Order: sequence, then structure tokens, then C-alpha cells
Amino acid sequence: MPDSTLSPTGATGGIAAQYSLPAVAQKRHLVTELPGPRSRELAARRDAAVASGVSSLMPVFAARAGGGIVVDVDGNHLIDLGSGIAVTTVGHAVPAVVAGVQQQIAQFSHTCFTITPYEGYVAVCEALNRLTPGDFEKRSALFNSGAEAVENAVKIARRATGRDTVVVFDHAYHGRTNLTMAMTAKNMPYKDGFGPFAGEVFRAPMSYPLRDPLGTDGAAAAARAISDIESQVGARRVACLVIEPILGEGGFIVPAPGFIPALAAWGTANDVVFVADEVQSGFARTGHFFACEHEGVVPDLVITAKGIAGGMPLSAVTGRASIMDAAHAGGIGGTYTGNPVSCAAALAAIASIEQDDLVNTGRRLGERLRSFLLDLQAKFPQIADVRGRGAMQAIELNVPGSATPDAGLAARVAKHCHQHGVITLTCGTYGNVIRLLPPVTITDDLLDDALAVLTEAFAEQVA
Repeated sequence: MPDSTLSPTGATGGIAAQYSLPAVAQKRHLVTELPGPRSRELAARRDAAVASGVSSLMPVFAARAGGGIVVDVDGNHLIDLGSGIAVTTVGHAVPAVVAGVQQQIAQFSHTCFTITPYEGYVAVCEALNRLTPGDFEKRSALFNSGAEAVENAVKIARRATGRDTVVVFDHAYHGRTNLTMAMTAKNMPYKDGFGPFAGEVFRAPMSYPLRDPLGTDGAAAAARAISDIESQVGARRVACLVIEPILGEGGFIVPAPGFIPALAAWGTANDVVFVADEVQSGFARTGHFFACEHEGVVPDLVITAKGIAGGMPLSAVTGRASIMDAAHAGGIGGTYTGNPVSCAAALAAIASIEQDDLVNTGRRLGERLRSFLLDLQAKFPQIADVRGRGAMQAIELNVPGSATPDAGLAARVAKHCHQHGVITLTCGTYGNVIRLLPPVTITDDLLDDALAVLTEAFAEQVA
């Protein structure tokens, strides 16, 4: 099937009709079985060359991508409901991002900001200072990955407070480095056999509405967590409290209303730095620029990555100037941190979000997804919960009539989708959550087709 450029009128009304899409046909189309012969050849080469600890969800190899479609090396067009794990929020190969990257790399690809600085780094920091919650003086610092930004947020908080302990939460995921593995809850596959881990990390109970005791609202869940922190650590020892406003790998858990505001208030009262890990939930993904805005929470520090740069590696820590400036000169940074090409991509992605009003687009997309998933839940009692915000939605699967997780069904449904050309991701502490992370700019037709495949997957696998 030849690629073609969709004009704005090529979309069938609704969510993404106003966007100019890349020159990749926005339609699912399979020309071989999955994986196709070329992907199988590359898989054999991969097995001989790539360390087995580096796994891949899909059995196909990508050749190109555009909008909400990934094209594999055999010419199959796959609908992307994963966005590279919430990275390509504005879509694959967005023309503005491509142009920004091309222009910058033609000028220079690297000097190292800590040696010879450049305007792009400063411009990204200015944008982050403007966009993150809070009407106070801010500073930002740029890094490469989400885990690196998390580590630097902890470094900065420890330096600012003179304290050591980091408080995180059950079901959290913060990365794969030594410190962030200690902060991550799930053992397999992220931590098993890789210890010992960094110390002075305390884990508090999370608000998990589906699995909390009946009647545990946000205030009660926060009181439980604060009681554990105060009795087992002591507020005077805590440097920072780090939390995902919506848990990512842990299962897209949305805490009960009031949980996060209560923790933020406790942090303020006890001079504890409140850190929002917005790596997966930031940049218009949830119907706000940042997920913490849904409850009006203003963090001291905000950690960002993934959707920040349209697919290029970049991350950041942004927050109160009095905290960010606590680190001594040369204390934070790195060779590639704030790479100029990634900065150009970030500026283009942020401009796209603002100019095309993708925050509201994400909100409307979330309403469509949630309506569909609730209808699906009515048909299949295996769906114990529908949750999420904006274009960050998920379903948790249990054995009907029980709280027993059904990871097997989640895996089978995802595999069915994969075999029929729809990229879907699973997650959750129990492996029983299917998460939907489409590009915010996905067309209505493409989304409807993907959701039809998901419905077929449930009908077949449940039967």
C-alpha cells in the first residue's frame, strides 16, 4: 500500500482534523503475517548481536513512522497506541519537529552546554519555567533520561534540605539506575538480581482505589501514608517526597481525590521537598499540561521527560529557584545533557502543543477513550476498573467476581492486538493492566479501528 499525505480534510472530523499529518498513510494495513519475513531475518540478527536482557514487546522491526502509524520493514502499517511509552505525544515525525531537528543538526550537533552554552538550552528552560505550575521564580536543568532527571531531583533536594531520606510509594516506577531501582517498587523485571541498591529510600502506601479497603478516600489514604512516614522515618529526616501524579508502569493508578494535595501540604508544613514525577504524564498527555494540575497541586520540583521532545532524548528538573540553586556550580550536568538537537525538538513539540491546543485535544480524546472503555467493561466483567486521565487510559483485568489479577488475559488480549496490527502495552504490579497511550493527534478513523480490534481481542480471548 503506497504512502500518501493526508490533508487536514482527509481526517474524518473530530480530534485531529485540523492537523497536517506526515506522509504516512493513516490507516492500518497488513501485507504479511506478523512478524513478516524481513522482521524474522532481523530478529535472528538481533539474537546474535543484542544482549538478551534488552527485550522487545513487538515481534516486528520499524522502518518509518508518521502520525499514529508505525510502518515495519515488511510494509505493514501498525496503529500505535503506545507512543513509544508516551514519548510521541504530538505524533510521529511531526513536520515542525523534523524541521527543527534538521535545522539544528546542520548548524551543530554538540558542544556540551557546560563547556560552550547555546540558546536552545536556555529557551527550553524558559519554556519549562513558564509552563510548570506555580507563580514563583523558577530554574530548570536539562538531562537525558527520566531516570537521570529523577536522580538529579533527589540530589538537588538533598542539597537544599541537608537531609538524606527519599520517600516514594507502592507501585511506583522511577527508572533503572541504581538509585531509581531502589525507588521503583516492582522487582521483576526491573530490580531482580541487580542489588544491592542505594539506601535511604522509604516506601509509603499508595492510594489505590480499586484495591484499598472500602471507604478509604483520599484523605484517609494520605493519613495512612503520613502516619507511616512519621512513625518509621520522621519528618525531620525526609529530604523529598517523590510521586507520580498518575502512576505509570505501576498500573496507571489515579489516586483518590485529595490524596496528592494532602501529601503536598504535609511536605510544605515539614520543609520536605514535594517532587512530581511527570515523566509519563506530562506535556498534554492527561488533558492538562501536567497531571498534578488536575487537583491544583503546585510541586516544589517537577520532573519531565518522554513527551518533552517529540521522540528525541531529553529530560528536565524544574522548580523553585531557592531549591534548584542549592546545588553548587558543577554539581549537576553531563556531557550530553540538554543536547542542542533535542532542545530544538523540544521547542518545536512545545510550540505544537500550544499552537494546536493539544491540551484540550487530549482532554477530548480521553473522554472518547473512557466512554469506549466503560462500554467495553459493561460487556466483559473481567474488566474490574477503567481509569486514567486524558490520553492516558487503562483497564485492569481481574477474575470476575474477585480481586484476583488476570495477567494471562491481559497478555492474550495484547498479543491478539499485536497480531492484528495494533500496538498496545501492558503494565501494573500484577501485570494485569492494559494501557492506552495514543498520540494526542491520532485521527478518529484510526482510533476507531484500533478500538474495534481491542473489542475483537476481548471477544475472542474471553470466549
